[in-house]
Amino acid sequence: MKALTILILSALLLVGCVSSRSGKVYTHDQARQAHSVKMGTVTHVANVLIEGKKSGTGAMIGAIAGGVAGSTVSNHNDSAKLGSVLGGLLGGVGGAAAEERLTQKQALEITVRLDSGAALVVVQEADVYFNVGDRVRLVEGHGATRVRH
Repeated sequence: MKALTILILSALLLVGCVSSRSGKVYTHDQARQAHSVKMGTVTHVANVLIEGKKSGTGAMIGAIAGGVAGSTVSNHNDSAKLGSVLGGLLGGVGGAAAEERLTQKQALEITVRLDSGAALVVVQEADVYFNVGDRVRLVEGHGATRVRH
């Protein structure tokens, strides 16, 4: 039961650490700053996946949860130690995989032909959809480019 509680709290912690790659979300530093705008037309849209985070937090939390769970397998001191070590190893691997999976994002790869004739590709979260032929704005500034209607 204790291990299950730790796993649930860990999953909530991981989800809370996820940063947004949405075209509608600005960082604190990007607010109240000037951004340049380029106009263009969408020429291609593809579904892609933004890979999940590999910060080590998932592995650490998984190892702790696995170690706690593994130590409860036996009442014998040596068996409990072995269970704790094996549980920690398995929990670490599982926690790392869970962190990456929980932080993956569905995204769009959007190709835009600018009015200047140049073409750009922007990948952003799939929270706003675009169709080929849509007139869009590319908003650029402070290390980020986003496609907006």
